[in-house]
Amino acid sequence: MAKKILVLGGAHIDRRGRIFGETAPGASNPGAWFEEPGGGGFNAARNLARLGFDVRMISPRGGDPSGEMVAEAASHAGIDDRPFVFLDRKTPSYTAILEHDGNLVIALADMELYKLFSPRRLAIRAVREAFDEADLILCDANLPAETLATIATKAFLSGKPVAAIAISPAKVVRLKPSLPGIDYLFLNEAEAAALTESRPEDPREWVEALRALGLRNGVITRGKRALVAFSHDAIVSLQPPIVDNVADVTGAGDSLASGVLSALLAGHDLGEAVRHGAAAAAITVQSPYATAENLSPELLKTTLALVPKAEILS
Repeated sequence: MAKKILVLGGAHIDRRGRIFGETAPGASNPGAWFEEPGGGGFNAARNLARLGFDVRMISPRGGDPSGEMVAEAASHAGIDDRPFVFLDRKTPSYTAILEHDGNLVIALADMELYKLFSPRRLAIRAVREAFDEADLILCDANLPAETLATIATKAFLSGKPVAAIAISPAKVVRLKPSLPGIDYLFLNEAEAAALTESRPEDPREWVEALRALGLRNGVITRGKRALVAFSHDAIVSLQPPIVDNVADVTGAGDSLASGVLSALLAGHDLGEAVRHGAAAAAITVQSPYATAENLSPELLKTTLALVPKAEILS
């Protein structure tokens, strides 16, 4: 029987506008829009469902066409979608303007609705039952700090492991009070710097700083450079495989988290789990979407052949 994962976090609309030529500030720029459902939690939920897990997603959503688009994408991925729908509100959105080479010009995050995912909503019977049935709880830092703290406490009392996705440097600090109650945290360099208030030359110093904050296990991604992962007694490093045909790096971190968690739930150790994460990320960046629709256990196994062994640092 497939293991059950409860995802609590962001499920919204991502809009990306790409400028065709050189950017002209303060002027009209020819370009094109691309729109798709996104959100750290939602991307991870879709990936995990495609990897064969029984995934339930709970997030706030508006009663608008954007909310319907998210619901349709959830259904297509095979997710048990259980949103809190606010009929008079807009579904959250993230709108980015990109230069022709993909660099961000400016972005606007309309995420006010996530504030309505308050701790008291975790006491609703359907949510309590979802906690009881889950083998793993996954949340992201789109949610309020007090809600994240309550999720960590509730998971601990239920004897369930809880993982978290950092989302952004501004949002990861919401997780800081909850770090001792989080089993796995997925973050990048900028988020690690924001959380630890440090920028060491050696990423292993981030590991010590995160452990000092109470975090037991984590994965720090560094773009094309070697990622660093740690548990309570080990630190490993892994060089991501080179991908020649990169279409879009959006969602790579969420897919890496999905791959790592899928391997951990299957009983693999940390070194092997980050290999699964790197393979999932490599599949995703070849897709123009935030999640790769062709992701499957079989494709992941094939892609693992391209991923080197993890190096044990300590």
